[in-house]
Amino acid sequence: MVEKKPIVTDTKTPLTENVEKRFIETMPCTYILSVLAATNAELVTYPLDLTKTRLQIQGELAKAQEVKARYRGMLATAFGVVKEEGALKLWYGMSSVITRHMIYSGVRVCTYDYLRTTFGHDNLTVWKSALFGVLSGCFAQWLANPADLVKVQMQMEGKRRLMGEPPRVLSSHQAFVDIYRRGGIVGLWQGSVPSVQRAALVNLGDLTSYDMAKRFLIHKMEMEEGPLAHMLASFVAGFVAAVVATPADVVKSRVMNQPTDERGRQVSVHIKFNINSQFFQLFFKPEALSMRVLWIVLRKL
Repeated sequence: MVEKKPIVTDTKTPLTENVEKRFIETMPCTYILSVLAATNAELVTYPLDLTKTRLQIQGELAKAQEVKARYRGMLATAFGVVKEEGALKLWYGMSSVITRHMIYSGVRVCTYDYLRTTFGHDNLTVWKSALFGVLSGCFAQWLANPADLVKVQMQMEGKRRLMGEPPRVLSSHQAFVDIYRRGGIVGLWQGSVPSVQRAALVNLGDLTSYDMAKRFLIHKMEMEEGPLAHMLASFVAGFVAAVVATPADVVKSRVMNQPTDERGRQVSVHIKFNINSQFFQLFFKPEALSMRVLWIVLRKL
């Protein structure tokens, strides 16, 4: 009888390295799925994003003309866009948004996944998750800043024309070319500082609060891990992310909407407010904040 020799395995080489990954587990697939998922979500939530931007900038436009702001709430702003510009204008600028997600969403998710698998291992604590989210979000947002800049300017184009100002943006391609012609490469990163700050705050508030809220619901409230817990945690994360990121979001929108001269320099950047009386009016308007909460929650669901 022939004695079978024991199979000797190399303990220095992890067994996972010999297992071939499926395409769905690879980074290219993760990138593609992230872009497609974000784009589909944006098709539904983009009118909220456009209305939010109009709300954030309407006070600045009214002050420039020394008149009272025409639109006050989110519903009046949205219905005003439909009535005066047409329903399809609620989706004006979607081409720049798709371009942005091709950079931001894919890079953010892939960078976070790389950091999580490389440095997080099996013990991914809350602070590590928040740190990786902030780093990946900031890096992705900095790369996508040119597309974000074009998006904000396209969202305000309809309002500019109603105010009698000359057209500034005809298409996303024309906007990219015009910004580059005026300010060069540096001009494409106009408003990148508040934009990156916003991305850091959104990811910090979103990831941390979502994980903590979900753990609380499951372990403390004894709720089953399912769609309900996911939805409630998403509401909490959306509210926290909106609160902490709204100031930087307002500054980002106003800076990106500022006109530039022939050399690409901003003509006027005056974001001044009284810290005692105007802080919450400028940054935490209930209608603008509620729009942002709704936008984030819908995107997470």
